[in-house]
Amino acid sequence: MSSIGLLLILTLYVSILFYIAHWAEKRSNSKWTTNPYIYSFSLAVYCTAWTYYGSIGVAAQSGLSYLPIYLGPIIIIPTWMIILKRIIRISRVNKISSIADFISLRYGNSRFLGALVTLICIFGVLPYIALQLKSISDTFNIVTNTQSSSNIFSDTTTYVCLALALFASYYGTKYVDASEKRRGIVTAVAMESILKLIFFLIIGIYVTYFVFDGFDDIYAKAVLLDSFDKKNTIGGLTEGINWFFLCVLSMFAIFLLPRQFHTAIVENNKETHIRTAIWLFPLYLLLFNIFVFPIAWGGNILFEGQGLNADTYSLLIPQFFNNNTLTVLVFLGGFSAAISMIIVSSISLSTMLSNNLLIPYGFVGSLENTSQEKNNKRILNSRKIAIFSLIILAYFIYRFFVLDYSLVSIGLVSFVVIAQLAPAFFGALFWKRGSKKGAITGIVLGFLVCFYTLLLPYAIGITSSSSAFLQEGPWAIELLKPFHLFGLDYLEPIQNAFFWSMLLNTMSYLAVSVSFKGNYRERNYAEMFVDIDKYITNHENAFVWKGTAYISDIKKVLQRFLGEDRTKRALNIFNLKYNIDKNITTADARFIKFAENLLTGHIGTASAKILISSVIKEDKISLPEVLRILEESKENIIINKKLTDTSNELKKISDQLKHANQELIKKDIQKDEFLDTVTHELRTPITAIRAATEILHDDDDEIPNELRKQFLKSIISESDRLNRLIDKILDLEKFETGKHKIYLSKNNISKTIKNTIDSVRQLINNKNIAIIFNEASEEIKAFYDEERIIQVIHNLVSNAIKFCPETNGEITITVTENNKDVAVRIHNNGKGIKVEEFEPIFDKFYQSRNQNVKKPVGSGLGLAICKQIIEHHKGSIWVESTEGNGATFIFTLPNYNTTENQ
Repeated sequence: MSSIGLLLILTLYVSILFYIAHWAEKRSNSKWTTNPYIYSFSLAVYCTAWTYYGSIGVAAQSGLSYLPIYLGPIIIIPTWMIILKRIIRISRVNKISSIADFISLRYGNSRFLGALVTLICIFGVLPYIALQLKSISDTFNIVTNTQSSSNIFSDTTTYVCLALALFASYYGTKYVDASEKRRGIVTAVAMESILKLIFFLIIGIYVTYFVFDGFDDIYAKAVLLDSFDKKNTIGGLTEGINWFFLCVLSMFAIFLLPRQFHTAIVENNKETHIRTAIWLFPLYLLLFNIFVFPIAWGGNILFEGQGLNADTYSLLIPQFFNNNTLTVLVFLGGFSAAISMIIVSSISLSTMLSNNLLIPYGFVGSLENTSQEKNNKRILNSRKIAIFSLIILAYFIYRFFVLDYSLVSIGLVSFVVIAQLAPAFFGALFWKRGSKKGAITGIVLGFLVCFYTLLLPYAIGITSSSSAFLQEGPWAIELLKPFHLFGLDYLEPIQNAFFWSMLLNTMSYLAVSVSFKGNYRERNYAEMFVDIDKYITNHENAFVWKGTAYISDIKKVLQRFLGEDRTKRALNIFNLKYNIDKNITTADARFIKFAENLLTGHIGTASAKILISSVIKEDKISLPEVLRILEESKENIIINKKLTDTSNELKKISDQLKHANQELIKKDIQKDEFLDTVTHELRTPITAIRAATEILHDDDDEIPNELRKQFLKSIISESDRLNRLIDKILDLEKFETGKHKIYLSKNNISKTIKNTIDSVRQLINNKNIAIIFNEASEEIKAFYDEERIIQVIHNLVSNAIKFCPETNGEITITVTENNKDVAVRIHNNGKGIKVEEFEPIFDKFYQSRNQNVKKPVGSGLGLAICKQIIEHHKGSIWVESTEGNGATFIFTLPNYNTTENQ
């Protein structure tokens, strides 16, 4: 493919990334940019061009040796629910924006330690960025069939660098507060992670199933190649030890690489996102490794003896078969892997460079007396310059240093350098005795060993067989040979450097920390870091400080960075949180810590301490006094927690009492309504009986026999009605108080329905109603008290008869069953029931209190009794209706077969 064509494709691709980043920034609170999947895929910035190309090169040359770099993270990721969550909490409450801030804050806001960590990261990451540029350059030349140019102005990588620098500086420095979330960058990186995985899987499937005939075919042909068996086994004990050290090295990298700290910690929106990341990220790594072996050994089979760079097999194979489309897609995947690492790494490094070197050792003094606008502009410009400088410096490292090395070798060197932060970093999380002196000593000594055993040999040239330093050691002392230090000759160079540097680093960190006590700030932050769960809600309370400070002085410092409005809002929040009178003029330890946190995101922990210290007068505190204050703070926190729990419990009890009181009032009202309604219902038949009796008594001689019989019949009818009403009231009372017994037995529901229909057949015939009930061919059995269910069916059928129209009345009864229950549906084609009456229709006397829906005949207790009976059977009853299309009453009973099986 032509260079111009590929450049146009790259321009379009980068433009799409710009658009995605811009779109995400505009929708910073959208579920599309703040969900756990975007977070999890952004963590895949771990998979760089080294993963995309280098793994294939290692697999082709050394077999399974590429696996430890992925096994380490997969093994350690389950601990993220504890370790990563702790780091996120510490970083969130302290507004930490980089790993340098994290380590320096833990060891007493040490300016020197922050600068040292920054330098270590720069030493470790810049060659890694150069490695990405090398991969872009090499693969671009392969796709376009061109040679690398010695002229930087005709080198495509030069313009890629400039484009990336523009992209990173624009979207990476949009916020003065470095702890702010960069939704645009994170979303763009997540999309790149998805694309590079898709493109890698496409080339894997192509090689496995289109170039070859599946995994078996590749294996059968690869096994015939030289040294196949030797390369594709772990080997003996020595190889196992090498694997072990590589796994540990990659475990450290997943925590300590600046880009990983940035995506996993700084850009984390919610702790709950970790739950998704702990399964999705390992799955991502697994998918990335499925086709490494087929591509690597497929390339070995196709290009045996040609001496081609195995790192680029994923490009060479489709190019070999003239598949230009697939070649470009693979290139774009590798390009995505490279630029996502460059962008995130340059942003995180620029923040460290600005907050831990340029500001605290440069212009922190000049920030004291300038306006907010000027301060913020200087901070942002320093980060933009840092990003440009870092990427350009990486470009020159690529041009003059890494061209002769493989992707994996440079990547592992960076891992070893960054690993020097491990003892101080993990000690900060779990060991209160860890001190600043111990951390500095460990990092410096570890780096010197790393420099001697790795960086210096690589600078000389590890392929230089004539180097006496490499072959014989300095002054011909074999014990000092950099690759076999002290005679340890079974470790590979990377593992050798990692082992000796970490041994000296860890031992010196531990020894110095226990030998020399740290100052009070170190011990203070040690407590706050290690016991973060205790201090997470009110961490300012755990900060120890003594001296004289005025809120007005600190407020002026804050306004120079936050502005008046934001400073005012922050102070209001602080006063509300700790219930502090806004008229108080002196600042306490809590306010000092609060102010430092507000500044940390802008200028880093060390510079925040410097600026706040410039306007306050601090008194020295002895270590025993710090421990006493911290102990009191712990007790206060425990007491506050108990008070909070007690308050919550009292509130809960108060709510329960309030609810109970409302229920009592409601029941009292219901009782009054019930008594009123019962009185009304009883008075109606009694009044009718009295009226008929008085007529018979006063006019007995004058009343004809027929009329006298009619009055007597009315008296009997009303007496029966009165008796039924009393029976229903007593029934309902027994159900509601639990006095009524239900006698369950196995019954055939169809038979029960048929018997009930027969008992009301005369009423049905009198109104010329058509009743449809098709008995099931098989018995449908359920557990119920047959007498009570007959009462329910009788009531529902009687209601259906009453509400059927005068002409063409129709009642349909159906029975269905499932694994759980048996359902009976009784439908009439009457006027129907309104939706708002579906629930209250089962209340006592509902229709007597609602005359618009009052039944022509009845007490209004029938449905209430039906509901009680069904619920005592562990079933349900409800109504379905469409106005004008009739009403359907449905009740369910436990299925006999299911209940029996249980």
